Amino acid sequence: MAKILVVEDEPKMAFLLEAELNDAGHRATSVTDGREAVRRVEREHFDIVITDLRMEGMDGIEVLERVKGLDPQTEVVLITAYATAQTAVEAMKKGAYDYIIKPFDIEELKLLVKKIEEKQGLLYENALLQEKARREGLLVGGRSPAMRKVLELIDKVAPTDATVLVLGESGTGKELVARRIHHTSPRRDKPLVAVHCATFPENLLESELFGYERGAFTGATRRKVGHFEYADGGTIFLDEVGELPASVQAKLLRFLQERQFTRLGGVEPVRVDVRVIAATNRDLEREVREGRFREDLFYRLNVFPIELPPLRERREDIPLLVEHFLRQRNRPPDVISPEAMEALLAYDWPGNVRELENVIERALILAGEGRITPDLLPFGRPKAGAKVELPDEGVNLEEVERELIIQALEKAGWNKAKAAKLLGITRRRLYSRMEALGIRK
Repeated sequence: MAKILVVEDEPKMAFLLEAELNDAGHRATSVTDGREAVRRVEREHFDIVITDLRMEGMDGIEVLERVKGLDPQTEVVLITAYATAQTAVEAMKKGAYDYIIKPFDIEELKLLVKKIEEKQGLLYENALLQEKARREGLLVGGRSPAMRKVLELIDKVAPTDATVLVLGESGTGKELVARRIHHTSPRRDKPLVAVHCATFPENLLESELFGYERGAFTGATRRKVGHFEYADGGTIFLDEVGELPASVQAKLLRFLQERQFTRLGGVEPVRVDVRVIAATNRDLEREVREGRFREDLFYRLNVFPIELPPLRERREDIPLLVEHFLRQRNRPPDVISPEAMEALLAYDWPGNVRELENVIERALILAGEGRITPDLLPFGRPKAGAKVELPDEGVNLEEVERELIIQALEKAGWNKAKAAKLLGITRRRLYSRMEALGIRK
């Protein structure tokens, strides 16, 4: 159901419209002044604004302009007893969804609201499908036990309102986990607001998260709504939460405890209904021990931890991910040669899934209409070998090969993929030579 703001300078009409829309299952509220309507839209998001055209002070056209300037996603419907072709054209040019003429049947207005809901729902679903196709597909159907466990945890926590802490190295897909949790939760029809905490300077982060009041600092000429208010009813994703400065840690802790906060420069508490999902690539327990992260905040965030394994620990998922990236770019799975796939499987992927996607995109560009071969991979090019001098008495080549393979295996802790990388061969080739030379641990 839609969140609706009614703007009508006749109090009785305002009350009637609000009551009728609430009875229809919507979340409607009303104001009797255009300026107050704009102030409300500055503070919170509305799906629909229904405003009278002729009002003292600020008229409906100005309300329309201001609302669209503040929140382009909000649809505006004008109510008028003075409809003319010129008025209609002006309203539509300025972004109105439609207008309705007084006197009108309340069912006519309800039908119009339903049409707007359907339109917004289709836009949302389309954006969601695109997002899923581009990003969330990476989490679907993980073959490795580690990823199957992650998917099980997501399915268990998604229907709840529990705070989630996603842990993992950079590039493992922490934001994808947050998006999957949100889109499979009861909050799926409400906003998911992602905030990358490390991208904001310390002096701006608090105002970005919690907003500020007019006059809070030099240049604050109007009230600004923060990310927590934009996420009302939905989910906020705090990426790189380990980077939060102490002052913002304290404010986040208070929100998690009381579900309210005050804007920068304000005194009035603001209460919102927001689920928090946080993520970090830091060891927060060590950060707590070393005094850089609040212990009480850590426990508030760590209600339901989900740890994402690095790609090197779930290599069996690499072919699935490669196929996904190729499908995204309208290329068939067989565009990658078996030798290139072996090289991908042997590599350690310090940048994880993000690095794999970048490598595939680069290789496709280099390959053109051809196949991806090992020489098109940044780590798959043949390396210049060290110069070896053959002794006069000769050597037993098999014994030299056997010794080098054993040394590589021992250096790699008998990790076959790492040993193959040290030797500059594929893992399949290493297995073949180990079998031929009778090498066993």
